[in-house]
Amino acid sequence: MSDITVRPVKSKKDFNTFLKFPWKIYKNDPYWVPPLFMEKKRILDKTKNPFFKRADMEMFLAEKNGETVGRIAAIRNDVHNEVHNENIGFFGFFESVNDQEVADKLFETAEKWCKDQGLDAIRGPANPSSNDEYALLIEGFDDSPRLMMTYNPKYYMDLIDNYGFKKIKDLYAWKIENDKIMKSEKLLRVAEIARKRSGIKIRTVDMKNFKRELEIVKYIYNKAWAPNWGFIPMTDEEIDALASDLKPLIEPSIVLFGEIDGKPVGFALVMLDYNQIFKEMNGHLFPFNFIKLYTKRKQIKWARIITLGIIPEYQKRGLDAVFYYEIAKRAEKIGILLGEASWILEDNEMMNRGAKVMNGTLYKKYRIYQKDIEK
Repeated sequence: MSDITVRPVKSKKDFNTFLKFPWKIYKNDPYWVPPLFMEKKRILDKTKNPFFKRADMEMFLAEKNGETVGRIAAIRNDVHNEVHNENIGFFGFFESVNDQEVADKLFETAEKWCKDQGLDAIRGPANPSSNDEYALLIEGFDDSPRLMMTYNPKYYMDLIDNYGFKKIKDLYAWKIENDKIMKSEKLLRVAEIARKRSGIKIRTVDMKNFKRELEIVKYIYNKAWAPNWGFIPMTDEEIDALASDLKPLIEPSIVLFGEIDGKPVGFALVMLDYNQIFKEMNGHLFPFNFIKLYTKRKQIKWARIITLGIIPEYQKRGLDAVFYYEIAKRAEKIGILLGEASWILEDNEMMNRGAKVMNGTLYKKYRIYQKDIEK
């Protein structure tokens, strides 16, 4: 037995070790996209991330023979448990060398923390919730992740399986190609019929009235996604924080609102895949890397459909087809020919059917795991 210890993050030095540890795991991985230090610091800082006003988290480091070999966070998400009438905890920010003993120690520590919180099961990975980077990549390792999607070594599946976690849900990512969309007669037909029957008008985001637009997003987001498995509503403060991060990166022509009789009924957040640029930054936006966001923006050929939601009373009317058509048409005008629709629950028939109608390719899969906590 090797001398493996797992201890909580207590000092600024520990925090920085936790933050920088992924560079050790992925240093020779050509597909990894280094996260921005400033962004990860904000997400992990319980005094700055509004998520932690309704949740708690403890971070841990694993050490072997004096060397850092892994990290994990244990999370209690009170809102999730209230909304879904569950009593579960989460693990997140998991990274480990390819050593089952190290991984087991990390999972044991996170499980014990959740047990001490009075929780009955542990689910993950969640970084730190379903409104952030979520799930483990299980298919599609030969490609870099799109913006705000996870990536991990393939051996993580074995580390998690061997500890006793079981699949609870898979998430899908669909590759969408503009030329294939425009060849989908069914999509074009459904979109045209839905447009005529509903009178829906599609407009782009008004950046000059961004605060007003955010209020519409809040209304649609928490209403449209409420029925989904694992969904937790975001507070105004959480949406404001996310919007503040994304605002400088928004391409207004592909962030769309749908209105019927002047009433907002749908919203699509489509973002350029800035991971193509972040990959070159090695975690640092300053002092000069931020310039690349503007000088290299036109080199980006991918976009990600992060959210596309229709409020419940207007669902199943083909309005999603209208959005898909408009996204493809407007994306092509700015040189975006490839898109990823992600993530979509494996049993979300409506959204997966829509991806198929667009002649999309299911090219990546992600998994959420769960394990009962032994009492």
